[in-house]
Amino acid sequence: MSITEIVSMTLVFFLIMDPLGNVPLFMSVLKDVKRDRHFKVILRELLIAYIALMVYLFAGKYILDFLNLSQEAIEISGGIILFIIALRMIFPTDQGIFGDAQEGEPLIVPLAIPAVAGPSIMAVLMLMSTNTPRLTLFISISVAWALTAVILLASTPLNRVLGRKGLSAVERLMGMLLIMMSVQMMLNAIASFEFN
Repeated sequence: MSITEIVSMTLVFFLIMDPLGNVPLFMSVLKDVKRDRHFKVILRELLIAYIALMVYLFAGKYILDFLNLSQEAIEISGGIILFIIALRMIFPTDQGIFGDAQEGEPLIVPLAIPAVAGPSIMAVLMLMSTNTPRLTLFISISVAWALTAVILLASTPLNRVLGRKGLSAVERLMGMLLIMMSVQMMLNAIASFEFN
C-alpha cells in the first residue's frame, strides 16, 4: 500500500463523485426544503451513500465472480461509463444527469444514489476490488467521500461564493481530467488483453 496509489485512487473517486458538479443539483432538490433542514438532510444522504459504497466495496468481488466477468471487460465498461459521465460534466444538459428533481424532502434518490454513489463509482469499485487491497480501497473511498461531504455540506455558501458559472467551470475541468482517466482505463484493458 503506497501513498501515491492511495492519492491516485482518492482523486479518481473524488472526480467521479463530482461534489462541485452536484452542488447545483443538491440546491435544486432542496429548494422546497426549509433552510434549517438542509444540513441534516445532506448529512443523512451522504451517510446513506457511504453505506452503499461500503456494501459495493466488500461485495463487489463476489458479484464479479458470480457473474464470471473478466477484469478486461470490467475495465472497458468502467472506462466507457466514466467517459459518458465526463462528457455530461463537460457538456451539461438543461435537465442535468438525473432529470427533473422531485418535490419535497428527498430520501436516498437522487442525492445519495445516484448523485454521490452512482453506477460509475460502483463499477470502478468492482473493478478495483479485483486487484487492489481492500484496505487501500477503503482508505481511498473514505477520504474521497469525506472531501465530497465537506463540499456538499457547505453547498449553500459555496453556491453563493462561486456562483453557477464558477461551479460550471470547475465541473468542466474535472470532466476533462475524468475523460483522460477513462481513456487510460480502456487502453490498459486493451493492452492487458493483447498480452494474455
